[in-house]
Amino acid sequence: MDQVVIRTWGNSQGIRIPKDILEKMHLKISDVLNIEMENDTIVLRKQFVHKTFEERLAEYKGEISVCDFDWGEPVGRELL
Repeated sequence: MDQVVIRTWGNSQGIRIPKDILEKMHLKISDVLNIEMENDTIVLRKQFVHKTFEERLAEYKGEISVCDFDWGEPVGRELL
């Protein structure tokens, strides 16, 4: 387990995140993290970033997965 120390940073306080954690989380300078408290724990989460069409297309490997989805029984005036 890594430990960090709270230090003064201008008029605020801050911590430094170890390089190995940044690499494992694929974080880089200027990335935005969401911070929240859960009980007595501080939790940092990577902010969800929508990908552009071009980014999604670049990641496409030509595979399409198709599966049936069970929507359940009709409950109103759905057309069958």
